Amino acid sequence: MTDLIDAFDRQLSAMPVVAILRGVRPDEIEAVGEAVIAAGITILEVPLNSPDPFASIEIMARCFTGRAIVGAGTVLNAADVTRCKDVGSQLIVSPNMQVEVIKATVAGGMISAPGCLTPSEAFNALDAGAHAVKLFPGELVSPAAVKAMRAVLPANAKLLVVGGVTTDNLSAYRDAGATGFGVGGSIYRAGNSADTVGANAKAFADMLR
Repeated sequence: MTDLIDAFDRQLSAMPVVAILRGVRPDEIEAVGEAVIAAGITILEVPLNSPDPFASIEIMARCFTGRAIVGAGTVLNAADVTRCKDVGSQLIVSPNMQVEVIKATVAGGMISAPGCLTPSEAFNALDAGAHAVKLFPGELVSPAAVKAMRAVLPANAKLLVVGGVTTDNLSAYRDAGATGFGVGGSIYRAGNSADTVGANAKAFADMLR
């Protein structure tokens, strides 16, 4: 587990973007994932409300482990945490803060990144063992709010802004103290070609190098 956390920390420090591949299909996940990794983004998440997500996660784990952190998103209960672990997920991301999901994730040796909107939720998540806090929805979390939360949360807490992040507002969030970003539609939308996804991913990566 320590090795995985260290790898997550290194990759997030080198390129602070989680690519959220919502809607990706198993038959395209390898090509799409390769395009994202080639652009320099090496933390990938397939939300569970995608078509056949467990198959896509399993393919990612087979093809990308050692080159990328493979994750599952929109994980809402402990049973799905177990299913994600069984197919090779290393990262569990949720839109909400459920202690049972955090504890199941940590017990399973995976990285926990629950969704939080308030300082109370963020503190509770960290107390439960979360490794990062997903500030969601980002549209409701202004750079000023990130700065205020950064001032009171532990200095080493990882704050990932997710939702509404674009190349236009990324710098403002980073200046406010965001550790990283979860980026979905600005990198991948269902139906995008691997070439399009790669170009979108590169636009974010180039801003953060």
